[in-house]
Amino acid sequence: MMSNKARFVFDKDYVISKIDNRIYGSFVENLGRCVYGGLYDPEDPTADSDGFRQDVIDAVNELNVPMIRLPGGNFVATYVWEDGVGPRDTRPRKPDLAWKCIETNQIGTNEYMDWLNKVGAEAMMTVNVGTRGILDALNLLDYCNRESGTYYSDLRVSHGYKKPHRIKTWAIGNELDGVWQVGQQTPFEYARVARETAKAMKRQDGSIQVVAAGSAGQEYPTFGEWEQTLIQEAHPFIDYLSLHQYYLNVEQDTANFLAKTLAFDDYIKSIGSLIDYMKVKNKSKNDIHISLDEWNVWYHTRKDDMASIRDRGEDWPIAPKLLEEPYNFEDALVAGAMLIALLRNSDRVKIAAYAQLVNVLAPIMTDKNGQLWKNTIFYPIYYTSKYGRGTAIQGVIESPKYDSRDFTDVPLLDAVAVLNEDETELTVFAINKSLKERLDIQCDFRSFGQLDMIQHIALENSDVYAVNTLADPKRVLPTEKERAKEAGQLSLEPLSWNMLRYRIK
Repeated sequence: MMSNKARFVFDKDYVISKIDNRIYGSFVENLGRCVYGGLYDPEDPTADSDGFRQDVIDAVNELNVPMIRLPGGNFVATYVWEDGVGPRDTRPRKPDLAWKCIETNQIGTNEYMDWLNKVGAEAMMTVNVGTRGILDALNLLDYCNRESGTYYSDLRVSHGYKKPHRIKTWAIGNELDGVWQVGQQTPFEYARVARETAKAMKRQDGSIQVVAAGSAGQEYPTFGEWEQTLIQEAHPFIDYLSLHQYYLNVEQDTANFLAKTLAFDDYIKSIGSLIDYMKVKNKSKNDIHISLDEWNVWYHTRKDDMASIRDRGEDWPIAPKLLEEPYNFEDALVAGAMLIALLRNSDRVKIAAYAQLVNVLAPIMTDKNGQLWKNTIFYPIYYTSKYGRGTAIQGVIESPKYDSRDFTDVPLLDAVAVLNEDETELTVFAINKSLKERLDIQCDFRSFGQLDMIQHIALENSDVYAVNTLADPKRVLPTEKERAKEAGQLSLEPLSWNMLRYRIK
C-alpha cells in the first residue's frame, strides 16, 4: 500500500482549554420514535417499572451523557408543558405542528427528569417563546425549581415530586428565524424576547444559566445579523449562544464530505470572533460561550421524510418512523472529525449536543421485543466521551493536503489531544482522510517526555457505505490495533478514525 508522511507535535504548553464535560451532551425531542418507542416503551420486555427501556438506559450510560437538551427542537414551538404533568389519564392529546404528529403527553417534565436521573444526566430545558412567552417560562421555572409555597411549585408537589428538580440550564426557544417555525421572529423581535425572558427568569432564580437561540444555521439568510442583534440586545443576561449544524453528502463525494469539517471549524471560530467584537463594542464584562446543541450528519432520509410530513392529510400518526438515519461508515468518520473540531474549540464550546440520542438522527437504534443496535456514529462518540475528558491540547500538524469540489488545502491528518484529569494519560484523536493511502506519522510529544502506548482503537472499513442494521449489527465496529513499539512512530490506515492512548511516565 502506498503511504504519505505526516508529523504532529503535542506539548504540555499547547493548552487550548479545560474541557467542559457537557461538550458530550445530547438531545431528546418528542419527534418520531425518539421518546415513544425509543427511550419509553412500557410494552417492551426490557421496560422497567416506569416504562423506560432498560437496554436504552444501559446504552446511554455507555455514552456517559452529562447533559440532555429537551423537549425540543421544533416540537417546543407549540408545546404546552402543563399538558405533560399530572395524572396520565387526564393528559390531552394534541397536534404537534412541527412534525404533523399527535402528541400523547404521556412523557412530560417529571418523567423526563426521572429518566435523566436513571442515565446520570442533567437537563437543558427549552421554553416556548414562539407561541407562549415570558410568563409561561416563569411558570415552568417555578414548577421545576422552587421548593414550595407558590401555585406552580405546590402543583409539582401535588404531582408527587416533593423535591424540586433544580434545573440549572434553560434555553430560550429554538431556531426562531426558521420559516418552518410556528411563531417565527425577526432578529430584533427574538433579541428582545430573549432579553426580557432571560432577565425575568434570572430575577426569579439567580442560580440558572441561559442559552439563547442562534440562527437556524450558517447557510440561513439571517445568520450573522441574527447573532449580532441578539448579543447587542441581550448580552448582560445570556450565558450561551446556541449554534446548530448538520452536514450532507447527497453527491456521494467522500473527499468533499470529509473536508466539510473545515467549515465546521470556521463556523465556530467566526461566531467566537463575533462574540469578542460584541463584548468590546458593548463594553461588557459578561463572557458568552457557545452551546453547539445540535450537530450531526443528516441527509439519508431527509428528502423523503420532509415530503411525507408535507403531504399528510388530517390523519396524523403517533410516533411514526421519522429521521431514522442509517448512518454509514463515512458518516462515522465525519462525526469523529466533528468531535475533534469541538475539542479543538473547547475554549469556546462549553456545551454541545449530538442530535439526537435514540432512533432519530441517533447513535442508538431500537426495535420491538428488546432489540437494540448501535449506529456507526456510536463508536467515535463513545470513545471520545470516555477518554476525551480533561485538558485539550492543540497539535502542530504537518500533513499532505488535497483539494475537493468545495475546499482547497484540506489536511489529510486531523488530530487533537486530551490530557486526562490526573495527568497520567495523553489521548490523541486522529483521522486519516486519505481515500487510499496510509499515513506514516512522526510523533513528537515534547515536554510530555517518555510515553508508552496503552491502546490504539481504530474505526476502519473497506466500504464507506457500510451500515449497521438489526440484521447485521456488527458490520462496522472498532478494532484494537497492534500498539506501536515506539511512541514516536505511528501508522494510520486510509479512511480511518483513531484513538491513541499513551501513559505518561
